[in-house]
Amino acid sequence: MTKLIASRENALFKSLRALTDDPRRQGSALLDGIHLVATCLARGVAVRQLLVSESGRQNAEIAAVLRGAPGVECVILRDSLFREISGVRTPTGIAAVIEIPPASSGDLSGDAVVLDAVQDAGNVGAILRSAAAAGVRDVLLGPGCAGAWTPRVLRAGQGAHFSLAIREQVDLRATLATCRGSSIATVASGGQCLYELDLTGPVVWLVGNEGAGLASDLIDAARVHATIPLASGTESLNVAAATAVCLFEALRQRIPQGDACPQSGVPGVQSTVFGGSRRHKK
Repeated sequence: MTKLIASRENALFKSLRALTDDPRRQGSALLDGIHLVATCLARGVAVRQLLVSESGRQNAEIAAVLRGAPGVECVILRDSLFREISGVRTPTGIAAVIEIPPASSGDLSGDAVVLDAVQDAGNVGAILRSAAAAGVRDVLLGPGCAGAWTPRVLRAGQGAHFSLAIREQVDLRATLATCRGSSIATVASGGQCLYELDLTGPVVWLVGNEGAGLASDLIDAARVHATIPLASGTESLNVAAATAVCLFEALRQRIPQGDACPQSGVPGVQSTVFGGSRRHKK
C-alpha cells in the first residue's frame, strides 16, 4: 500500500511531526535512516509504516529495504516534508514508524547502566550503543534524561535500542535499594581506581549528569565509588566515553584466561575497527 503526502496540512503528516516532539506520549517512535530502518527490519521489530521521500525512491539501497518489507504500508512524502520530520539537513530518504516497546519490570539481576539526568541526546545514544556492545541488557533513565526514543537518541544509538531493555522516568534511589548486583557510582575524583576493582560479578553502573555529575543521594546509596585515572592536567572524560571505559573494563576482566577475543565470553560481541566492525577470522 502506498500513500502520497504533498501538504503540511495533511493529518498524517501532522501526526508524524508529533512523533519527533514527544514519542513517549504518542506511544510510537520515528527511526530515520537506511541503517536504522534496515536493522529494525532485520531484528523482526514490527513496523507500522515506512516513510520515503520522493527522491529516496530512486535510491537503490532504499529500494532493497522496501522489497524486504512486503505488506508494510509505504508513505511517500515530498522532499521538503520529509526533511521536516527527519530533522537532519541531508536525510537519506527513508524512515519507519514503530511502536515503542513496553518498559520491562522487575528487579535487576545482571549488569545494568543507570543514567541520572544525562541530558545530551548524543551522549544518551552513545551510552546505549556501548551498553549493547558490552552485552549489558538493562538501561534505566531517571528524570531529566534525554528521551530514549527521540530521533537524535535513536540516531546516536544506531540500532542498540533493539538489544536493550530500556526503562525511562525511573525512581533511581528506590531501584538501587532492591538491586542484587554491586552498585558502582562513577565519580570524577575520590573513588577507587576503576582498574583495581573486581568487576567479574554483576554490576549496576551509576552515571551522572554531564556537568553536575551524580546526585549526592545516589552517590551515598552506591556500594562502591569508582574513578577512572586520567593523565595529569585532565579534568574529566565525556560521560559517554567514561561509561564505555567502565563497561569494557568489566568485559575485559571476564574474558577467560588464554582467550584472545571477548567474543567467546559475550555472545554477539565482535571486534571493532574504526568506521565499522568486523568479525575475527579463525
